[in-house]
Amino acid sequence: MYRYDAHDQRMVEQRAAQFRSQVLRRLAGDITEDEFKPLRLQNGLYMQLHAYMLRVAVPYGLLSAAQMRQLAHIARTWDKGYGHFTTRQNIQFNWPDLKDVPAILDALAEVQMHAIQTSGNCVRNVTSDPFAGVAPDEVADPRPYCEMLRQWSTFHPEFAALPRKFKIAVTGAKADRAAVAYHDIGLRIVEAPDGGRAIQVLVGGGMGRTPMIGKVIREHLPEADLLTYVEAILRVYNRFGRRDNKYKARIKILVDAMGAEAFGAAVEEEWALIADSGLKLDADELGRVRAHFAPPPYAALDDDPAALEAPTLMDPEFKRWVEGNVFPHRQPGYRIVVLSLKNGELPPGDATHTQMDAVADIAEDFSFGRVVVTHRQNLVLPDVEQRRLHGLWRKLRALGFATPNVEKVTDVICCPGLDYCSLANARSIPVAQDISRRMADLEALFDLGDIHLNISGCINACGHHHVGHIGILGINKSGEEYYQLMIGGSNADDASLGQVVGRSFAREDIVDAVETVLRTYVERRTDAERFLDTARRIGLDPFKEALYGDA
Repeated sequence: MYRYDAHDQRMVEQRAAQFRSQVLRRLAGDITEDEFKPLRLQNGLYMQLHAYMLRVAVPYGLLSAAQMRQLAHIARTWDKGYGHFTTRQNIQFNWPDLKDVPAILDALAEVQMHAIQTSGNCVRNVTSDPFAGVAPDEVADPRPYCEMLRQWSTFHPEFAALPRKFKIAVTGAKADRAAVAYHDIGLRIVEAPDGGRAIQVLVGGGMGRTPMIGKVIREHLPEADLLTYVEAILRVYNRFGRRDNKYKARIKILVDAMGAEAFGAAVEEEWALIADSGLKLDADELGRVRAHFAPPPYAALDDDPAALEAPTLMDPEFKRWVEGNVFPHRQPGYRIVVLSLKNGELPPGDATHTQMDAVADIAEDFSFGRVVVTHRQNLVLPDVEQRRLHGLWRKLRALGFATPNVEKVTDVICCPGLDYCSLANARSIPVAQDISRRMADLEALFDLGDIHLNISGCINACGHHHVGHIGILGINKSGEEYYQLMIGGSNADDASLGQVVGRSFAREDIVDAVETVLRTYVERRTDAERFLDTARRIGLDPFKEALYGDA
């Protein structure tokens, strides 16, 4: 993984020192909260419903064991003993005191982490495939490209005050696990016509109050032109994006208004001015960054299906976990393991300081000291020897991270909702927990197959409800919490936006409504048909009839 050089380290240390001075001025009353707000947002510090919240950047989701231990230390020392892993592959601390935030930033800098540009109208944390570098279907490892974008965008003076926040996702796999179609810029590394590598460029995707699927504006961008082309896109957005209305300020609104073809033409015109500038990547620079992501020292192993035969026959729980949470690896004899943070006890995505410390130990023992945060608020051990899976499972089960529900209906994406967020209209966490309790029968879960259930407490869609196979949106009706139900969304290669089924449900009825949708699916599906396939085939009417008694 990438390691800071002296320049990187000095940069984050100086930023932490600068913010310490700003905090002291605020605590002394020398500046008002309104004056302090833009300063704290530049350092990832939000004001939520009850307290400040600090969002820490985890570039492309990749953490070392040492970084995970430091996050545990921060949770234990300056928060309430836990952290919340987010759909942006970051981590949030929900209860820091303002006076302690400078110390937290210093602690982050000690392990090459920071909270820079996790808020504000700038380029946010660049996200990627949680299986990056180890997926069998990968054309190229996307993490070096993410790192180049991170270095280019951090403190970029031209893009520090964009019309609105800006999000970039990169994937290098044939299957999209990075939701590139729902980002301001989505980048997909593909095979070029000449047999080399190229980048497919999508723009204008996003969720929120105006969800849109990104449009392809370049099919085969040479990889050396990555930074110049992204800069051209941002220049066009910075010049023409709306600043008069924050609800119409995202690039997706501009692309929709101009049309993808006209927007692409404007980018090409801007790109012609800078295509051969110093931003153009040469082979040496590409090689330098890629060297940081060289594979770990894998053992020479063979894939041996029989190696798991005895423990799976002896232990049905282990067998179920292997089927649900273990995925193929490009290296023979290794597997990718997903640690579920959805055991029904803590809110989805939460981990305690003791759990984070334990994960760090496990990562060092089983996965070359690496952990990855996923878009579905889980964790990944990317490099586990197949022959050690049973021993790993025993440790994870004791930790509470071995629930075999990855990609199942209880693997819920959930925003903090009204329990924490001042923007929310309704609670998300209790709904997610109630659904998990209702659907806790693992046999039923596996019979239902892969189902993404996503919950947001407001239209800002931090819980990605638009792209859930089943999506739930919290709304406010005359001071009461109600929930809209959506069906048919997807953030994968078959990207689609969910459709509202009908009138909303009261808090006490929404879990029953979800169960009704699932029962309708079971009644109407064909053999081996996924929920999403059934929903697309039969449409909304059968679900409406089951939910409301009318089509």
